[in-house]
Amino acid sequence: MATGIRNMQQLIQLRWIAVVGQVATILVVHYGLGIRLPLHQMLVVLACLAAFNAASQFRWRSHHLVVTNAELFIALLVDVGMLTAQLYLSGGATNPFVFLFLLQVILGAVLLETWSTWTLVAVTSACFAGLALFAQPLALPFDQQRGWASPYILGLLICFALIAALVVVFITRISRNLRRRDTRLADLRQRAAEEEHIVRMGLLASGAAHELGTPLATLSVILGDWRHMAPFDSNPELLNEVSEMQAQVQRCKSIVSGILLSAGEARGENSERTSVVQFLDEVVADWRASRAARAFTYDNNFGHDLPIVSDSALQQMIHNVLDNALEASPHWLMFEVARHGDQLVLTCTDAGPGFEARMLAQFGKPYQSSKGRPGGGLGLFLVVNVARTLGGTVEARNKTEGGAIVTITLPLASIVLEEEEGESLE
Repeated sequence: MATGIRNMQQLIQLRWIAVVGQVATILVVHYGLGIRLPLHQMLVVLACLAAFNAASQFRWRSHHLVVTNAELFIALLVDVGMLTAQLYLSGGATNPFVFLFLLQVILGAVLLETWSTWTLVAVTSACFAGLALFAQPLALPFDQQRGWASPYILGLLICFALIAALVVVFITRISRNLRRRDTRLADLRQRAAEEEHIVRMGLLASGAAHELGTPLATLSVILGDWRHMAPFDSNPELLNEVSEMQAQVQRCKSIVSGILLSAGEARGENSERTSVVQFLDEVVADWRASRAARAFTYDNNFGHDLPIVSDSALQQMIHNVLDNALEASPHWLMFEVARHGDQLVLTCTDAGPGFEARMLAQFGKPYQSSKGRPGGGLGLFLVVNVARTLGGTVEARNKTEGGAIVTITLPLASIVLEEEEGESLE
């Protein structure tokens, strides 16, 4: 996960700080304070640490890799080993920087699983004990009465300040990474719940469509018989009303067929090959033919056409957006199609009252509607989820002069077919 990568990169940054800090400390102690240190051996250890860190940085430069608990544990063990080697060469347990072991334990407590953390505690404790038993102490008098003038007290002060600063900086960053992970997990759980809700709605719609098929067929037969019965066949006004009723029943049957088609077929199966411009033109024409929009402006500026397969879910998504805009602004609305790089951008603009603030804050959530009727808000909920399934986004905002704008952005790669060699669409 990305959280593991970021945490590993934090360790890599901390290790570079350790390399630079150890070089500076060794030079100051050896040449500035006149305390003799085995420079050659200590610099070799630092070179090994720098080489390991460079290899780690090369290994974990990609954000698509997954960092496991074992890998973080091994990285911290390497840090403990290098620190132990340096302390062994510079006084062992008498070195005031021996408390840097605590920093490794703190990092382990934040980053590792429980068993790994306690193992790290045992390892650092064993290293501390080993340094007390086997390392050669430095010729470094305590001189506690001298205060800051005592090299040992000064080393303790520097060690404390260093640990405190690093803990604040890096633990804050790691905690932020963990919060991001928790937020992402919460979003995934919310998305799973919404998708489950969509599945239930699809099953309900499919069942309702099956149930409606029989009464609609019965109504169609009855209306057909009425056309040839008195007084309908001799009364033009009644005959026109029967014709209108037949048209509405036929529209209901078409809607039911569309629901069953969407519920029963996989995307791209048994669909017709078309193009982006042709598909959108047909979807808008079909919507305009069945709605009473007084002033509707359609502007298709997609540009060079690309092949796609007709998608009923995408068609329904566009219809839902236009239906919501028409209900809010029956006197005027506009639908624009554009291409921005590798993305298809659909923009619907109306002149209605706009979205309420609470609606914008919960845009795309189910049952968030200002219409005040049961089941309201499902149209935009389905729009958001269809776009998200295709890898796109839906944004809504209000215009300062009144009205609202809904923008759907879809990656062309999710809907466009790969063109065959030598084939193009004009």
